[in-house]
Amino acid sequence: MTLLIALTACALLVSLFLALRLLFNSLQQNMMIKLSEARLEQTQQSAELKEQLQRSFTDHRSRFDERQMETLKILQDTLQKGVQENRQQVKEALSDYAKELGTRVDQLTLTTETKLKEINQQVEKRLAEGFEKTNETFGDVIKRLALIDAAQRKISELSGSVMNLQEILNDKRSRGTFGEVQLSALIRNMIPDQHFSFQHQLSNNRRPDCMLFLPEPTGNIAIDAKFPLENFRLIMDSAIPDAEKAQAEKQFKIDIRKHIQDIAEKYIIPGETSDGAVMFIPAEAVFAEIHAHHPDLVEIAQHANIWMVSPTTMMAILTTARAVLKDAATRKQVHEIQKHLRLLADDFERFQLRMDNLAKRIAQAHTDAEQMHISSRKISQRFIQIDKADLDGLKIDGPILIPDIEQNLSS
Repeated sequence: MTLLIALTACALLVSLFLALRLLFNSLQQNMMIKLSEARLEQTQQSAELKEQLQRSFTDHRSRFDERQMETLKILQDTLQKGVQENRQQVKEALSDYAKELGTRVDQLTLTTETKLKEINQQVEKRLAEGFEKTNETFGDVIKRLALIDAAQRKISELSGSVMNLQEILNDKRSRGTFGEVQLSALIRNMIPDQHFSFQHQLSNNRRPDCMLFLPEPTGNIAIDAKFPLENFRLIMDSAIPDAEKAQAEKQFKIDIRKHIQDIAEKYIIPGETSDGAVMFIPAEAVFAEIHAHHPDLVEIAQHANIWMVSPTTMMAILTTARAVLKDAATRKQVHEIQKHLRLLADDFERFQLRMDNLAKRIAQAHTDAEQMHISSRKISQRFIQIDKADLDGLKIDGPILIPDIEQNLSS
């Protein structure tokens, strides 16, 4: 009995299980059908939503393109206006630079002309003063020559009526006076008055016959006139015996040597005079005798820095001295001109520096203008590409931020 109940209970449980399974299967089929319908409905809704989003994206893209075109047009107008303004500013700056450069060049030209006029006036003034002094000197020379001519005429008249030249030269004092007169005539004819002095007193209280005042490095040169005539006449006299001639020649050399020594000791003073002095021999014959037959005397004079000269060679020395004086005067004028030329060179140097600075500024402005021109060409090329709708070939230096709607939709 118990077993039968148990079997009955089992049969009931099995039937219940089978009924539940059938119910579950039915429910599962219903769920699958509803799920399929829901998926189909969801797919249709997704397609409709995607179509709506696609239409919305197309509208937004169209409006974005229109706004981008308007923005690009505004940017193009702004850039063109900026380029025009920059070009106008560069043009005005270059014009200002040109005006400033012209003004400075005009000022420099005016300054240069003014300084050249001043230099010319000073040179003309100095030359006029020099010419006036030269004319005065020539006038004095002519007057002195007239006086010398008158004196010579008087001497000639006196010698013709009273004594001859031979008698005059017999006296040592007369010979000395004759030598001094001849020396004075030579020097006054060749050298300006301010550059010589007769009987000039030295620091040792000695007085040379003449002192020449020459510029450095020559310095002051003393001139002493010597006329060793007695023994020279004996040497030249063919009537006297040879022994007397030899004695006269010996005494002649002693006299010349003594003259050289006296001039060296009296008229060469370190720091006051030149390192040499001049012994003026008024007779050409005596001078020729010394140089022709007595080279030892010439050597002694050279070692003592004594220059023996005759009237002819004295003319050459005075001519050289006058050239030295003229050169010194010219150098003074040249120094004045060089001074103004150095000032002018400084002005030109400043002008060159300012010109270089201006050239650098102009070059920089030209470089900036070229770079702006290059940027303008690039911008214009971009606008041309935009006008041709050549967006694929447009090179973009920076990213353009456009929202990726398709990517958002797909995500």
